[in-house]
Amino acid sequence: MNEQIRDKEVRVTDADGAQLGIMSSREALQLAVERNLDLVKIAPTANPPVCRIMDYGKYRFEQQKKEKEARKNQRVVDIKEIRLSLNIDTNDFNTKVNHAKRFLKDGDKVKASIRFRGREMAHTDLGYEVMKRFAQVMSEFAVIEKQPKLEGRSMQMFLAPLPKDKAQK
Repeated sequence: MNEQIRDKEVRVTDADGAQLGIMSSREALQLAVERNLDLVKIAPTANPPVCRIMDYGKYRFEQQKKEKEARKNQRVVDIKEIRLSLNIDTNDFNTKVNHAKRFLKDGDKVKASIRFRGREMAHTDLGYEVMKRFAQVMSEFAVIEKQPKLEGRSMQMFLAPLPKDKAQK
């Protein structure tokens, strides 16, 4: 920017994008000073490099404003965990399903997990059955992002909310 531009020749554009032509960097800087603006290099790899005459402070302010607006509109997706057990009763299972539905409606992802204790490790197939039943009940609200997988003493499955166009009302 301004005196830091060391190139012999630069292609100069106006603040509104109009081409002013190729000139020495000294002439371009003089032109920017006459207009009370800054000379900013915007394409240093071009041949010759492209510089724009603009108000750099105003440009930075606009960029920060756009970034702030983009951050405000972002939605952070949380992962909520539902812990199931190997011998879960019907009402407990339905309660967990209702919690998972609420999390998915809020736009969060759900991690369903089963922790195997003691001799339960010999019956991991029952854990797969519980996970399969949970996934089947949740199929109208969620899509399975990651299939049930046994890792150490716990089995985990990830569910993501259905896309808006496929979600049922």
